[in-house]
Amino acid sequence: MHDTTHPMVIQHPSPNFGARRGAVQPDMVVLHYTAIPCAASLERLCDPQAEVSAHYLISETGRIWQLVPEDKRAWHAGAGKWGSVTDVNSHSIGIELVNLGTHPFAEPQMAALEWLLAGIMQRWAIRPERVIGHSDMAPDRKSDPGPRFDWHRLARQGLAVWPDVCRADLRGEEGWSAETILQMGQALRRFGYVMPDNDMAPLHVYHAFCDRFGCGGAENRGYAIAMARDLAARFPVDRDVPNA
Repeated sequence: MHDTTHPMVIQHPSPNFGARRGAVQPDMVVLHYTAIPCAASLERLCDPQAEVSAHYLISETGRIWQLVPEDKRAWHAGAGKWGSVTDVNSHSIGIELVNLGTHPFAEPQMAALEWLLAGIMQRWAIRPERVIGHSDMAPDRKSDPGPRFDWHRLARQGLAVWPDVCRADLRGEEGWSAETILQMGQALRRFGYVMPDNDMAPLHVYHAFCDRFGCGGAENRGYAIAMARDLAARFPVDRDVPNA
């Protein structure tokens, strides 16, 4: 049974939170890395002057601190959008992972995240496609949790999503053209990314997608397009979202 009174979770209240606007319930999870060490992260997330927080902080050793109650609005996402959601803080639960963004995430940390995610998703009926990274909802200014984070591992356990596309079948087969760039943008928008009205994917959106799904580089353009199409077809962002 998953609950926040479990011995794995240390209660460490932060003053930096408020009510969820519009009385919405969380229907998303946003993952971050801290970019600073654990002690400094805990201090900053609880500092009233910093005006930032998250619901949870997970150390490299797998220790979990709960900083904000899940039904409250933590201040972790900032400006950004995912699908129709513009107030991501009100719609989401934020999890900070202690990592500088330059190295893989530790095994105990990933195991703790998996345990925590499973409970959150069960409690709030959050679907795997609505577990996203900070860089997904704010690709113009954020890069976390970054290319070293193992999204595929989460997807294998139903805690995130991964494209059902074979890289070997598509490597290098499809280059850029005006039509394929438009199709890529349309697919990214349908999956959840913020796009300009002309659906031409900006580089920062494309790079955020490729960092998450491992499809960067000119040799993988066909793979990237196929991945975006697959995700858009299977996981359109705003289907049946109660708070949308």
